[in-house]
Amino acid sequence: MTRAILYVGHGTRSKKGAEEAKEFLRRVFARVDAPIQEISFLELTEPYIPEGFERCVAKGATEIIVVPVFLLTAGHIKEDIPEALEPLCLKYPEVSVELVPAFGVQARIVDAICELVRTAVGKVDAEDSVLLVGRGSSDPVIHEAFAKIKTGLEEKLSVSRVSVCYLAATTPLFAEGVERISVEAAGRVLVVPYLLFAGLLLSEVEREVRKRRRSKQEILLIEPLSRHEVIQDIVVERATVSGKEEARVATVDY
Repeated sequence: MTRAILYVGHGTRSKKGAEEAKEFLRRVFARVDAPIQEISFLELTEPYIPEGFERCVAKGATEIIVVPVFLLTAGHIKEDIPEALEPLCLKYPEVSVELVPAFGVQARIVDAICELVRTAVGKVDAEDSVLLVGRGSSDPVIHEAFAKIKTGLEEKLSVSRVSVCYLAATTPLFAEGVERISVEAAGRVLVVPYLLFAGLLLSEVEREVRKRRRSKQEILLIEPLSRHEVIQDIVVERATVSGKEEARVATVDY
């Protein structure tokens, strides 16, 4: 069996974001012992999944481990990626294909957020407030996941409040969330984007933070999650899972 790893990112219209994702995965390549490794994206950024899959096959892959570089399980993981893979599996029935899970809610990711926050702001005060900003999805599982992440941040940061908002597809939307927390916050507002890489969504958050700084709002933007080494560790783990063995990670219910 010749094993290949096909990494699948979300994709973005931002050239900066796309290059950041590719550079992140090239660093993962160096840590994974697999003869074939290819990068692909679900949408907006080339190469797309079919091209990445075909490259694996052209290089002699008889087993392809598909590793989604996605934080949470929603429609893209449940439907879009399997739908993209289905015709490829039919075209190459001799190739074994395994789709690895998304990262899920993990204690170490919550710990990583806390480290990114402390690196950015130093000491976190009890009067500070955190605004957790997700990409957004109509899948109710996303709300359940963010409720757990919110609870984890409340416990670990001991701030005045942690609020959740989203950039699309569900409510409360970011504009409402940032306005409400800005009005009600007793201390600083720490904006935590639950996103992996730079891109147009993060740019939207950055613009709003800059605008509020000009109006004397004490608001700070935390870096995206891929800046913490634990994210690379998780992708490496999923890329090195073998055959039918399930990717085993330390998940936690808060």
